Amino acid sequence: MTLVAGIDSSTQSCKIVIRESATGALVREARASHPDGTETHPDHWWRALGEVIDAVGGLDDVAALSVGGQQHGMVLLDGDGEVIRPALLWNDTRSADAATQLIAELGDGDPAKGAREWADAVGSVLVASLTITKLRWVADNEPEAAARIAAICLPHDWLTWRLRGTGRLEDLTTDRSDASGTGYFDAVSNEYRRDLLALALRRAPEEASGIILPRVLGPHEVAGTGGRITTAAGGDHDLTHLVLGPGCGDNAGAALGLGLAPGQTSVSLGTSGVVAAVSATPTHDASGLVTGFADATGAFLPLACTLNGARVLDAAKRVLGVDYEEFDSLALAAEPGAAGLVHVPYLEGERTPNLPEATGILTGMTLASLTPENYARAAVEGLLCLMGACLDAVRAQGVEISAVTLVGGGVRWRCAKELSPALLGVPVDVPTPGEYVADGAAKQAAWVLAGGDEPPAWAPGGVERLTAEPQVEVRAAYDDAARLAARG
Repeated sequence: MTLVAGIDSSTQSCKIVIRESATGALVREARASHPDGTETHPDHWWRALGEVIDAVGGLDDVAALSVGGQQHGMVLLDGDGEVIRPALLWNDTRSADAATQLIAELGDGDPAKGAREWADAVGSVLVASLTITKLRWVADNEPEAAARIAAICLPHDWLTWRLRGTGRLEDLTTDRSDASGTGYFDAVSNEYRRDLLALALRRAPEEASGIILPRVLGPHEVAGTGGRITTAAGGDHDLTHLVLGPGCGDNAGAALGLGLAPGQTSVSLGTSGVVAAVSATPTHDASGLVTGFADATGAFLPLACTLNGARVLDAAKRVLGVDYEEFDSLALAAEPGAAGLVHVPYLEGERTPNLPEATGILTGMTLASLTPENYARAAVEGLLCLMGACLDAVRAQGVEISAVTLVGGGVRWRCAKELSPALLGVPVDVPTPGEYVADGAAKQAAWVLAGGDEPPAWAPGGVERLTAEPQVEVRAAYDDAARLAARG
């Protein structure tokens, strides 16, 4: 029996699954936490990765491994391969002004023209989440750190590189899916846009050309082999037998783990909310609502992402002082529309729509509507209506969406799952809960071993289909409130 491993190094934790390469059967798994916050030193990811390797008894019997990771995180390395400063993560919005500047600069002072230029160049209009905006922020606010940059990589790139253990910057690798979220990679031509990188760093093009960027691998190309590593817990592991896959961004990893093909769409309720539609053709949305990413198979992944995901429900639960089951019962006890109470959950600013400085609002408060039941219901409806707006944005790019696959930690909230088809307006398929990003990485590792044009066709688990009549009145009330929130 040949075993493969998949890693999901997410914002909140590191997960590992070890599966049988031919069937995908789960053999063992583990997880370890990451620190909270919007910036963190990559050493924390390495510690957590070591913890899960130790927890599953090592990787001596594993033939191949791939790493899926949170997208956009900015990892800066000096000439010795040392981390220059803590990584700025996707949910760090300090570079919002930098995004605005870069859009205008590429448009010769015209933001509308700049938005179109960025969308045409890299598939996405810049927002604070993208790596390139964080580079501009460092160039302007930490010029000494910017001057030391010898290489730039992403979280999954850095972990794969550390697993190789060579220490050579030239051995950095990535894949199309993660590279497509940087803002300086064109997933259509599969080439870095070093002119845009130079613009972000305020450097001359010839100066920026000396910065090492990870080599972009094909969907099942070998990144290298493992090295000898020591974990934070003191475990020594000889990984020289281990074949390393190219890895992928977390959203592409989830799509691969779910087995999504062109024409299929997922909605993920995690730390963020994500609508990801696998497409055979690229998108170039000048409005900025949809980012034109690549997937992990050679296709494309038009994606709309929110900063606010399942934590909206966590926040509401804390306000009410109840546990998960009690919150579910409260939300499901209220009538649709929560008696006019509407919650727009821009609790950490927002990315879709691009409102990094916005705050959430609660409208329609009366003595009759302001009850625990209605407040819980309004929080769930607000989150799902926000995701419905993301679905509409993807549809506007010519992507047909007739049903969605609902995944993520938010699915564990019974209220979110049961209310989703009415508020998203389409049938909802809910697969058996799993670590879809880690599963996608493991599937990629099996693909690296097996070769061929397609990833392994692992048998899917059970899927529950939920249907309901769309609640258009609830969505209309939310849209009105969202316009109010956008005006500040």
